[in-house]
Amino acid sequence: MAIISAKKSLRSGYTTGACAAAGVKAALLYEAGEDWQEVSLIALDGTRLLIPVKAVTREADGTVTAEVVKFSGDDPDITNGVSVFTGVRHTEGEITFHAGRGIGTVTKPGLSLPVGEPAINPGPRELICRVARELIGEAAGLSVTISIPAGEELARRTLNHILGIEGGLSVIGTTGVLRPMSEEAFKDSLVPQIDVALAAGFDRQIFVPGKIGERIALSWALPQGAMVQTSNFIGFMLEQAAEKNVKRVLLFGHIGKLAKVAAGIFYTHNRVGDARLETLAAYAAAEGLSQQQTAAVLAANTTEDALAVITAQGEGFRRLVCDRIAARASARAERYLFGRMQVGTVMVTLAGELLGLDHCAAEIGEAYGWKLP
Repeated sequence: MAIISAKKSLRSGYTTGACAAAGVKAALLYEAGEDWQEVSLIALDGTRLLIPVKAVTREADGTVTAEVVKFSGDDPDITNGVSVFTGVRHTEGEITFHAGRGIGTVTKPGLSLPVGEPAINPGPRELICRVARELIGEAAGLSVTISIPAGEELARRTLNHILGIEGGLSVIGTTGVLRPMSEEAFKDSLVPQIDVALAAGFDRQIFVPGKIGERIALSWALPQGAMVQTSNFIGFMLEQAAEKNVKRVLLFGHIGKLAKVAAGIFYTHNRVGDARLETLAAYAAAEGLSQQQTAAVLAANTTEDALAVITAQGEGFRRLVCDRIAARASARAERYLFGRMQVGTVMVTLAGELLGLDHCAAEIGEAYGWKLP
């Protein structure tokens, strides 16, 4: 009997950089009196792209502007369906890039572009230059201005403010082809935070799994510039920090995330590793929690419910248990890194109450002048 696979092939799309490159080609074809409604590009990885162009217009100052609508395929990209406008104007000598409406500007060192440059990444710049040189030759100059009118609003849903990109989105893409977001691609998008923090002088960094940890860390007067969001990829980001010679990392966040690290879980998505209650139960039992109370911790619905059982034995007992878990999280992290970097851990509640920390965490926090609640 034949077996028919129901697996659906995911559609690829094209990056904002490819949209801009297509806009450049369409604008130059328009000037030459040639068809511009659909342009063909060879992406930097050799993939051939056919990109429709919505419109081309000539401005009063002679700039020719093309509009391309972003298509992300089956990737959950926030710019899918937005219009990317690329204006070109002939100049002398070289190809220059400018940020139009909705395109950010680099304001911090550590990225692949110097401070003050429009946030148009090297990949898109190379692709645009290749397209332009094919049509206007090696010697001619061109001014390229990219705009994404929705960019300023969309940028609020990205890490741009942490990376130091102000005023809008980055024009991104390493090749021009947008393949459905892989786990690897998402992980790689987090890494530049480490470089930016290092460039700002922070060789002791604060890793927060997400917004909750960041908000609480800021309320403790820890420096924003030292903070790096890891999402669920705590192990991966620790490895990246060690490779970049970060001296120390403070893991700072909710106990529900960081208790998993104490159990040796470094990818903390709950569908992959969820040992929060088991970890709390084991450490509380090791400190003397009764069998009945340990069973109540294991039966809890949430970490907060489990903490209530532990807290009923006294604030001092809870602090002892949580300090032990924090110390084990740090020890596990250092073992994971084969001792290449020191790690400290601070665990808090959703309300920002301190639950537990270890000696290394206290040293890092005190060096930054934190204000414990």
